[in-house]
Amino acid sequence: MPARLKTIVSPKTLTIAALIAAAGALVACETNDTLGRSQFLLVDNADLEPSALQGWQELMRTSKVSTDAALNRRVKTVGAKIVAAAGYNPNQWEYVLFQDDQPNAFVIPGNKVGVNTGLFKVVKNDDQLAAVLGHETAHVLGKHAAERYSQQVGTQIALQTAAGATSGRTQQVIANYGGMGAQLGLLLPYSRKHELEADRIGVDIMVKAGYKASESIALWRNMQALNQG
Repeated sequence: MPARLKTIVSPKTLTIAALIAAAGALVACETNDTLGRSQFLLVDNADLEPSALQGWQELMRTSKVSTDAALNRRVKTVGAKIVAAAGYNPNQWEYVLFQDDQPNAFVIPGNKVGVNTGLFKVVKNDDQLAAVLGHETAHVLGKHAAERYSQQVGTQIALQTAAGATSGRTQQVIANYGGMGAQLGLLLPYSRKHELEADRIGVDIMVKAGYKASESIALWRNMQALNQG
């Protein structure tokens, strides 16, 4: 009979294994039918709302809100149709038009949507506006903020695990990177994958709301032309 192999495990190896096991216990994967894939989620959108709302209140305090009645009415009217088509209650969503020349729009947990007046440099009709708001609503349907945050936390756990097993300059670099990730928090941009998913789902939403899908192509061409200029 061959000799039985004995595995020798050092205390350091046991410590790392225990930390990895603890991190693994936090893993929560669930299937998002809208995306057609599983997601790594440690939190839900609702868990992010308190922090997100603090940032929203600060933005409202420090930014100029547009009083353009016609543009405000368009944003709220199109926005209500979009979120209703996505299965949400329009009364639970807030739209604010900011006086800002940057052609941009964004959504944060808590169903707060910001639209810059500069967006209307490229948005020429309500169908194109629906493409933008459909895209932002798709981020909520896709739980992209929660997934992004969960990925950050998972990365920090891995970094902290590695920092505990290293020393010197390497440990300092890891610690600094982890701190930077925590500092940026919800302000980190969505991944390319998230943006492409929001584009695809957003078109489905705008069509369901009664808007023309072809205008989404016109919108991105307008955006491209502006960027080239």
